Amino acid sequence: MRKTLLALLLLAAGGAAQADVQLREGHPDRYTVVKGDTLWDISGKFLRQPWKWPEIWHVNPQIENPHLIYPGDVLSLVYVDGQPRLMLGRGESRGTIKLSPKVRSTPMAEAIPTIPLEAINSFLLSNRIVDTVEAFEDRPYVVAGNAERVVSGAGDRVYARGLLEPGVPVYGIFRQGRTYIDPETQEFLGINADDIGGGQVVAEEGDIATLELTRSTQEVRLGDRLFPTEERSINSTFMPSEPSSEIKGLILDVPRGVTQIGQFDVVTINKGKRDGIAEGNVLAVYKTGETVRDRVTGDAVKIPDERAGLLMVFRAYDKLSYGLVLNATRQLAVLDKVRNP
Repeated sequence: MRKTLLALLLLAAGGAAQADVQLREGHPDRYTVVKGDTLWDISGKFLRQPWKWPEIWHVNPQIENPHLIYPGDVLSLVYVDGQPRLMLGRGESRGTIKLSPKVRSTPMAEAIPTIPLEAINSFLLSNRIVDTVEAFEDRPYVVAGNAERVVSGAGDRVYARGLLEPGVPVYGIFRQGRTYIDPETQEFLGINADDIGGGQVVAEEGDIATLELTRSTQEVRLGDRLFPTEERSINSTFMPSEPSSEIKGLILDVPRGVTQIGQFDVVTINKGKRDGIAEGNVLAVYKTGETVRDRVTGDAVKIPDERAGLLMVFRAYDKLSYGLVLNATRQLAVLDKVRNP
């Protein structure tokens, strides 16, 4: 009897979990992926809540890298044990490159990204969060420009002072940006290091290194810091998902410098890996309600917060994360709240 009751409870729990997955009205039964699609767009064609995608994704064990989806692939909505599942069928339009003498086939097409890469490229490749003030101030810095220049650009030479890492020939050049302090706990969270450019070491003498600037996003100035180029994997095909724990955070900043936030703007939030945030997590954004004065009683009344958008985390650090606003029903702003969707 006890085992039967337990089984019924498990079935009920499973049914409740599946009931949370709601198919979109008018959803297709089959969809052929085209160039320019994103996983978020496709999941929105099938689901009312696109972040529930992992709950209906059916991994085909016979397909190599079944989590990667390419243009020309066909997604089919089927039912397994009465529950909706999406099956992947590989298309024939990807093409292959054959190498000899040992034959190897490589897809010519790139897997579709989860979100638009053009909106986050600079943050994936260059921007970074530095955990402590000391980690920034202890780095080698630009001490002089060629011919006594105080500003330099791509093609110029600059001189840096400080100890470089042995055998590291290429460095990124960064300027200290905003220092993040949690507005609720007053905890130091990190420093946004603004990408200024990059250069290659061409000579060293004592603690002075000569660098040739190979790129610059703005003028390189005296005091800018040198960091080794990060060798980090760029994951653009993560699955949209819900956070594994309860999240109650805030939008701290818009690195692009705008004050009003809309679709495809990148924001910094005050939650990171230590809080259970992972890349691909979707969060709801709530517009902070204003405090108004009741003209009848004279009391100060707080208007309820209103849900006003969704964002997806694409880069998670220990205490902070970068997220991309996927949609916004009204203009968002710094200090708006982020919660589980």
